[in-house]
Amino acid sequence: MSTRIAFIGLGIMGSPMAVHLQEAGHQVTGYDPTPDKTAALVAAGGRAASSAAEAIRDAEVIAVMVPDSPHVASVLQDEGGVFDSAASDALIIDFSSIRPDVTAELASAAKARGLRIIDAPVSGGEAGAKNAALSIMVGGSAEDFELAQPLLDVVGKTVVHVGPSGAGQTVKAANQLIVAINIEAVAEALVFLEAYGVDTKAALDVLGGGLAGSAVLEQKRDNMTTRSFEPGFRIDLHHKDMGIVTSAAREAGVVLPLGALAAQLVASVRACGGGGLDHSALLQGVERLSGGSK
Repeated sequence: MSTRIAFIGLGIMGSPMAVHLQEAGHQVTGYDPTPDKTAALVAAGGRAASSAAEAIRDAEVIAVMVPDSPHVASVLQDEGGVFDSAASDALIIDFSSIRPDVTAELASAAKARGLRIIDAPVSGGEAGAKNAALSIMVGGSAEDFELAQPLLDVVGKTVVHVGPSGAGQTVKAANQLIVAINIEAVAEALVFLEAYGVDTKAALDVLGGGLAGSAVLEQKRDNMTTRSFEPGFRIDLHHKDMGIVTSAAREAGVVLPLGALAAQLVASVRACGGGGLDHSALLQGVERLSGGSK
């Protein structure tokens, strides 16, 4: 069945996701504050809206993919936003990665207005979005998850309901913790290998075939060996996510020693001007600490 979908936020991740939904036979109307970001969706047969309110009007499902907690709150709560403009009983799918406590608050506010909402943050970066191979961790009611799943299956390869509202964001925070530590480990290993003049391609091939192998090693090795850090997932966003991790850990009373260190290393690369680079640019931080000039 074709579903009328409003898609708010058409950046690196949101644009290919919206295109996949349109190409799957749904009617997608997109809005982004930067109008030219709607071009790919329009080329795929979707519509561009001049405002969020225009996109949301008459939509059965409202998908949101924006950078941070304040942006989601603004999209939902501002005048002319989702809460003001959505049809009764519309389903909101928040693909953004934000604080679990903010998600829970927004979910309560949505339900008070008769709207349904799930938090469905994604992992897989730009490649996962383009290839419809995202991992999607979903928080919300089982009923709302079941309603959303056919749409989630269009953009994701691994789609799992992990608990009530906010649970998706908690699992995404854990994902970002693991990814940051893995990227740092690969970066350190590469600097170590290069210091000894090892054939890094051969070394990474054999490491990838053993217990050291990981999706991070597979997907980020070329970025690191060629020092090409065109963003698939920006340091700025991973810095935001590590702030979510450390804050939530403090609230839960748990200690994340490697997580705290990884958060500082991400912050260091950002402070040195790397915020707009791919998060594989953690390599630059290792090189600086090792006496390099980058």
